[in-house]
Amino acid sequence: MIPKELNKADCGWLSGRRTLVVGLGRTGVAAARFLKRCGAVVTATDIRPESGLRGTEDLKRLGVRVESGGHVKESFFGSDLILVSPGVPSTMELIREARDRGVEVMSDIELFYRSMDVPVLAVTGTNGKSTTTALLSEVLRRDGRRVFVGGNIGIPVTEYFDSEERYDWCVLEISSFQLETVSTFRPHVAVLLNVTHDHLDRYENFDDYAATKLSIFSNQGPADYAVVNSADPVIAAAMEEGAFRATIVPFTAYDGSCEGLYLDGDRVVVNGPFKKKESYPLEGVPLTGIHNIENIMAVIAAARAVGVERDKLLDAIRGFKGLPHRMEFVREVAGVRYINDSKSTNTGSLFRALESMPNGRGVVLIAGGRDKGSDYGFLKDLVREKVRLLVAMGESRTKLADTFAHVTDTVQAADLEDAVRIASASAGPGDTVLFSPACSSFDMFTDFRERGERFRGLVEAL
Repeated sequence: MIPKELNKADCGWLSGRRTLVVGLGRTGVAAARFLKRCGAVVTATDIRPESGLRGTEDLKRLGVRVESGGHVKESFFGSDLILVSPGVPSTMELIREARDRGVEVMSDIELFYRSMDVPVLAVTGTNGKSTTTALLSEVLRRDGRRVFVGGNIGIPVTEYFDSEERYDWCVLEISSFQLETVSTFRPHVAVLLNVTHDHLDRYENFDDYAATKLSIFSNQGPADYAVVNSADPVIAAAMEEGAFRATIVPFTAYDGSCEGLYLDGDRVVVNGPFKKKESYPLEGVPLTGIHNIENIMAVIAAARAVGVERDKLLDAIRGFKGLPHRMEFVREVAGVRYINDSKSTNTGSLFRALESMPNGRGVVLIAGGRDKGSDYGFLKDLVREKVRLLVAMGESRTKLADTFAHVTDTVQAADLEDAVRIASASAGPGDTVLFSPACSSFDMFTDFRERGERFRGLVEAL
């Protein structure tokens, strides 16, 4: 019997199924809770000791068996279904062996999709996912629609079923990790913003990573929409190969005109596949930079695909201030601007950050953290053009310093505090101190949010 709070869920298919949840972060805990409430027999496992986990006591009270401090092989092979949390590689040996034995393996996105009852708009891409997801959900709310927002943006999708509110739409941010183990997931509107080098410490190569991103379109049909950045080389190649079965809505911030959405001076032009040609002026829009124009284009395309009218779209875009830690202006001190871009966890996001900076060597760049197998070399021309000093920190500081030593002045910092001290002492009036790490935060911080908050606090203390 499904409890009252899950009356939106069609999850009878889970009743009695022996299910293993691998990874007990917030997503795994939420999924285990949902599975148990749907009548599954649930075991949850994590390699961390239970003292380092949160939410396990609540799971135990629900009747979930918790295995911590390592994995039990029999729990994998004796399951009917394995739910893989995003932080756990689906190529893990025990998961691969279980799949070979006939055990079904899926992500929380697939679990959610098989059980939910409303249409989905899904957003993926290497960079810009969270901003686009948040803006798209705001646009739909301004249009009077009841929207659940979840996924990689920080809200587990299975928390959809915890609310008694009835939703009209789900807007989901989807990571490549979550797409690794989907099979039937079919968003009505799927957005792919870009595909640049990232997570090469997890994937065999860039082609493997790109194919995973493109799989978001695998189950779509002609009645669905594929909103794609046609200026991205990976996406352009997929379009040429006929990889999409959905109605394609291309957008680009670089071509003067095209079918779909394009930039014409300071306005976005919509030229199909919708009924009429439209223009969206960007005057008064708080989000700036080419990358944010692309995000806005994607939102316009997705919203028009589900019938949101132009005026409500414009109102929402003009009222959206952006998300923390994404090219966030912190303050100006002695004529020096400080920008917090802690969400920059890959080289593509650093490229976009530098691209949005004025020409001239007025940037003091703080970068570094845990390297993800990235090649920083393609940034050399942009760094040479815009960066006066690179302050490299974290585990990748030597690699960064060696890469850019012949391009600009470089210095290595002991930690973030030292990096801010060096940057503030080196910057002069008219300069910008840009904190855009291009690496993950896990060498020094729990996540990019903690890292960004720490940077903001250091700047406020100057």
